[in-house]
Amino acid sequence: MTDKTLISARELSVHYPLSGSLFGPKPVVRAVEKVSVDIAKGSFFGLVGESGSGKTTFGRALLNAAPITNGNVIYSDDEVEYDLGNINSAELKDYRKRAQLIFQDPYAALSPRMTVRDIIAEPLQVMGLTKTREETDERVREIAAKCRLNLEHLRRFPHAFSGGQRQRISIARALVARPQFIVADESVAALDVSIQADVLNLLKSIQMDMGLTFLFISHDLSVVAHICDHVAVMYLGRLVETAPTRELFASPRHPYTKALMSAIPSLDPDDRGKAQRLEGEIPSPTNPPPGCKFQTRCPFAIEVCRNQEPKLEHTGNEHNVACHRWKELMAEQPVPA
Repeated sequence: MTDKTLISARELSVHYPLSGSLFGPKPVVRAVEKVSVDIAKGSFFGLVGESGSGKTTFGRALLNAAPITNGNVIYSDDEVEYDLGNINSAELKDYRKRAQLIFQDPYAALSPRMTVRDIIAEPLQVMGLTKTREETDERVREIAAKCRLNLEHLRRFPHAFSGGQRQRISIARALVARPQFIVADESVAALDVSIQADVLNLLKSIQMDMGLTFLFISHDLSVVAHICDHVAVMYLGRLVETAPTRELFASPRHPYTKALMSAIPSLDPDDRGKAQRLEGEIPSPTNPPPGCKFQTRCPFAIEVCRNQEPKLEHTGNEHNVACHRWKELMAEQPVPA
């Protein structure tokens, strides 16, 4: 990882207008609201939160696959710089080579009518990155070997593979264009725990080998702790906390982050039953509550939380939190024995 920023989002918002009545304003889904984040080149950046928090929409906005309503996203590598909110068709075609997506479901992501070779080769053909079949086959074999797929695998169809093998095929397809930036959207959520570890180690190995930058989207903090350098926590389309991984797990500031961490399964019998229960469900993004968006479920909410939305505040050690009471709650937190 370097100090150079590859992807920079500033006040990024993604809204989806809904069809409404003939009278009055149409409802709007505020999927992502005023998110600012920098992803360093060569980093493994984690984004966590419950289902419906806006993680996937944010990741797709960074790929220009979701409409940017407000704010901007700047992609800058050693060769080019693109403003994704103001990008023409030729620049977008080039950006597609530099930024790719690994889908969540390895069963739905692969065409059952194509061989593995054709699935991996398709991006090369669509983007015009190779001129001959021999060149295409060479690139396919090269990336297949990195993803631990052999020549026999390339002749088969997806139905012949397990979930972990299918996800390695999806990874190979995303990497064959030699991108700089990868969004991995819940890419191990559908796999068994043992297979998850294998795929995570593969992603980390490939990242180091190819110098890639990852946005790793997950709802599982234990997975994020294993692989990510930096973590951002999202709730109802907003960032509530960001920090380096070690710092976040050693000293979480936001009540929502603490609740997510308390839900991580433990093998220690003394730790069981200590999970912090969050009453209620995540509010609707079409009608978010006033003030702090977490205040409807937060056991520590007071009047200021209900009336004033907190801003991300720097607390030291690259740690930022959006909570009015984080200092009080940290002071009340018992010191570990």
